[in-house]
Amino acid sequence: MPEALPVDPATPWEYSLYVPNDLRAVTVSRRTLRLILTMHGLIHLVDTAELLATELVSNAVRHTKGPAALRVRWAVGVLRVGAWDADPEPPEPPGEWASLAEAEEGRGLALVRACADVWGWQPLARGGNRGKYVWCDLVAA
Repeated sequence: MPEALPVDPATPWEYSLYVPNDLRAVTVSRRTLRLILTMHGLIHLVDTAELLATELVSNAVRHTKGPAALRVRWAVGVLRVGAWDADPEPPEPPGEWASLAEAEEGRGLALVRACADVWGWQPLARGGNRGKYVWCDLVAA
């Protein structure tokens, strides 16, 4: 893997990776995120960020019919990881972690809520297209 170049942590940046509605997109997203964070010198956030991105992109691909995107943004010491999908319906609210421990499904957003500093979602509309963006923040400190 290439070495990370010196990066000014005060300089914001953002990446978007558009993916098809295909479960293989989850692995592609996770590996792309690892490379981005490594190249920006944020290796200490990789494991948690990968877990969160996996849950968000997996939900976007599994529960919608259209394309999706992984969005990664760094600004003022906060890493935002999010997934866009074409379905405008809000995500199911996360259940309580204790009640989901034995569940086969439905743990994704509960895991996001437990591991991220903050999370949320917002509806999106652009050029007649509708969808939503589900995101979470990791504070680097």
